[in-house]
Amino acid sequence: MQWKEEWKPAALLLFGFLIALHLPVGEARFDNAVLEALHLVRWYAEEHVLLCLVPAFFIAGAIGVFVSQASVMKYLGADAHKGVAYGVASVSGTVLAVCSCTVLPLFGGIYRMGAGLGPATAFLYSGPAINVLAIILTARVLGTDIGIARAVGAIVFSILIGLCMHLIYRREEHAKAAAQRFAAPPQTTRPLWQNTAYFASMVGILVFANWGAPAQAEGFWQAVFAWKWIITAACGAALGAMLGRWFAIPWWKIALTAVVVAVLALILPDRPVWAFTAGAAGLAVITLTTRGEMEQWFETTWGFAKQILPLLFLGVLAAGALLGRPGHEGLIPSGWVEWAVGGNSFRANLLAAVVGAFMYFATLTEVPILQGLIGAGMGKGPALALLLAGPALSLPNMLVIRSIMGTKKTLIYIGLVVVMSTVAGMIFGFFH
Repeated sequence: MQWKEEWKPAALLLFGFLIALHLPVGEARFDNAVLEALHLVRWYAEEHVLLCLVPAFFIAGAIGVFVSQASVMKYLGADAHKGVAYGVASVSGTVLAVCSCTVLPLFGGIYRMGAGLGPATAFLYSGPAINVLAIILTARVLGTDIGIARAVGAIVFSILIGLCMHLIYRREEHAKAAAQRFAAPPQTTRPLWQNTAYFASMVGILVFANWGAPAQAEGFWQAVFAWKWIITAACGAALGAMLGRWFAIPWWKIALTAVVVAVLALILPDRPVWAFTAGAAGLAVITLTTRGEMEQWFETTWGFAKQILPLLFLGVLAAGALLGRPGHEGLIPSGWVEWAVGGNSFRANLLAAVVGAFMYFATLTEVPILQGLIGAGMGKGPALALLLAGPALSLPNMLVIRSIMGTKKTLIYIGLVVVMSTVAGMIFGFFH
């Protein structure tokens, strides 16, 4: 036996044995951290896998099958016009009200289709960071000044982070651009307006199914919230009609799925997630049992799910054990966090950015969490630092990004987000 080759597995086994031997089982904080990890995983599965990730997986799979590589390279490729590429990437967050995990399948789809590293990372940051609803809620709850600072900072950050990633890996990007110049012209099987309508229906399902309740129980946003499931159903019906008309799906398959969804919606009007689940399951069965590009769509979607979901659940477990759920403590006492982010020192802003980067925030939940932290003494500078780093990053998000673009690029991306958030927080805190 060659021990030189076996020392690493032996060391890992010994390390694992020592950890298992000294687990503080029975101590209140450790036992509570384990429960918090399980609670957070259950909550994540209930609130985000079905409504957020499943539609995102289908959209990412559709990008891989129905959007030509040449089309992606034209607008987001390494050789694309920089104004167009970064403009498209940075504005995407105003359309996609998604969290740091939901954006991952979409990022993986465009990156693997040939998008440049700069535009792809700009999209990765902007997707969860530039959220119109979250920015409006921030302004109403935390103040107009911090709401405006969050909006401006998120847009500027998405472009700066993308440009920095491009400059750091410019040689690699130049080589990619040179290769893309010889790519075949896009081959279209259907008009652009049809593809646009098809993707718009799926984005509509993703956005409106996850539309959160506004701060005030009146006005336009409340009206949209009250009609969110009706609008989601309309987007689903439009998608079904397009699949039958333009993608040659047998109408009986679409009709059967529609009947099941309608029956569940009528029987369980207070639990619309059941009808939503039936629609997602029906779409999976339809694509799986239809040959050609529909089957390719399912296979690509399933490929993203296999790669991303295990890492996300592992990350959510770790985040729950360390930081707990909002209002509950994990291994790290919340009092430590509140003490560390008071004032506007470099330490306070840096720790706020780092804690925000590792903690998982569902869409819109960062605002009430910050409201409590500010009430406990958190400075406005660290609050902005957390707002700029938190929604765009999380521990589950980091694990998946690493699997898509590698360890080194992931560490640089995380470092850019943390450093820029820290600097922005210090500048904002200086004037407040």
